[in-house]
Amino acid sequence: MATEQVEVELKFDVEAGTATPDLWVLPGVVGAREPETFTLDATYFDTDNMDLAGNRITLRRRTGGHDSGWHLKRPSGIPGARRELQIGFDEAPADGDLPDALLIPVLALTRHRSLIPVAVISTSRTITTLFGVDEEPLAEFAEDLVTARSLLPGGEVAQWAEWEFELLSGGTPRLLKAAQKLLRSAGGSDPSSASKLARAIGSTPTTTVEPRLPKRPSALELVVTDLTLHRNALLTYDPEVRVDAPDAVHQMRVATRRFRSVLSGFPTVLDPHRTAHINDELRLLARILGDARDSEVQLEIDTALLRGESPSEALVSALTGTESDSHDRAIRAAHAAMNSERYFRLLDDIDVLITDPPAGPDADMPAAAAVDAAIAKSRKKIRKAQAELATFPEGSHEWQEQVHVIRKRAKKLRYATDAGEPLGIKRYQKIAAVAKKIQSALGDFNDTRINRARLAELAERTDLPGRDMFLLGRLDALQEAAGTRALDAYRKAAKDL
Repeated sequence: MATEQVEVELKFDVEAGTATPDLWVLPGVVGAREPETFTLDATYFDTDNMDLAGNRITLRRRTGGHDSGWHLKRPSGIPGARRELQIGFDEAPADGDLPDALLIPVLALTRHRSLIPVAVISTSRTITTLFGVDEEPLAEFAEDLVTARSLLPGGEVAQWAEWEFELLSGGTPRLLKAAQKLLRSAGGSDPSSASKLARAIGSTPTTTVEPRLPKRPSALELVVTDLTLHRNALLTYDPEVRVDAPDAVHQMRVATRRFRSVLSGFPTVLDPHRTAHINDELRLLARILGDARDSEVQLEIDTALLRGESPSEALVSALTGTESDSHDRAIRAAHAAMNSERYFRLLDDIDVLITDPPAGPDADMPAAAAVDAAIAKSRKKIRKAQAELATFPEGSHEWQEQVHVIRKRAKKLRYATDAGEPLGIKRYQKIAAVAKKIQSALGDFNDTRINRARLAELAERTDLPGRDMFLLGRLDALQEAAGTRALDAYRKAAKDL
């Protein structure tokens, strides 16, 4: 089984032979184990395009030391920290194929491309473990002498020395800050590269970056910035969906919807004919993810309905068992889609769209003007839908369907205003807040409508005990009241639209 931990460490370039400072002066340190020296031999893998290195990810097979095995290191979102996923050679032999446990988290980056050895690095590492009271491990200090050979065309051999200071279970930010000051004063300098691999292979283009807008952006610059942000979010949540992590399906689905909302909300900024196929493929992906998300939400709602109650096992099974099975099937379908060549081609097409966007007739329009137009168009559609709602008897099927239309249009308005968020214009934030209130209120109402229908179906069963029938009636009354509150919240928010 693979194990994962968050690695918090400092790195320093240093002249070989530089004397180690007195580590006992660091706060909380009361002792140190005798230094141990190991020889670590590692082979690093990547695609021809260096997709992993371009995203600050390393995948290696390493022998020697206490953690021989396969290692995948990824950014963690925490400054100075990385996520490290490990699997030992007892689970995945050193002479075998790259383990699936480490390939799955990076499939959205490597896609259909093969992984090949790109560098071999040998390190003579001397480790000193620092501990506090009761011999609690605080940190490891490593003195490394590195020999690296790039396996890329024209690659060379390089040698250097570096220091690493890694926090262990008992380490604190205070210790890390003090270590940084101490090691700098002893001769350590900022590392010339982010990792040993980066130094071995030289500069690598960063492929997934957080974009920045110029001071006076055009509509095209804003659109590409938004598309890049949503593409990055999709790639971030892809590996989480593959392990069915909490909320991952929802967030990945949101990323696909937001991407599509930019394409549809600014149709004259990009050439719609050249983006139509991406829009269609994202719609399909959102639908597949939606099946998993809908069953996930319903399961959460069903569980919440029974929380604090005393239903029979038959009622629990009837209310939650079916949704649990549906969710498992939907997740398997999502995984199958995400392992397909069609999905990987979509990701490739998105990358091309971002790097070489097909400009439309309004590409050079000021970004704020484009956002204003998208917001005005979206608001007009909501008001039209609200006018149509007033023509239907409240509670009728047509009325309920129109409420759903308003909710979807409020979501599009929210996405349109979110697209302008990088511009820092306050009025967009106010409009987005109103749209979110409308969307949330009508979403809550829709949940109560679905819940009441499910409760009514259960009430028609003849195998449930009488106390369950009483409970179903009470739950229905609570859902009816919740629906009324949701509609009141919608009407209040709609006044500010």
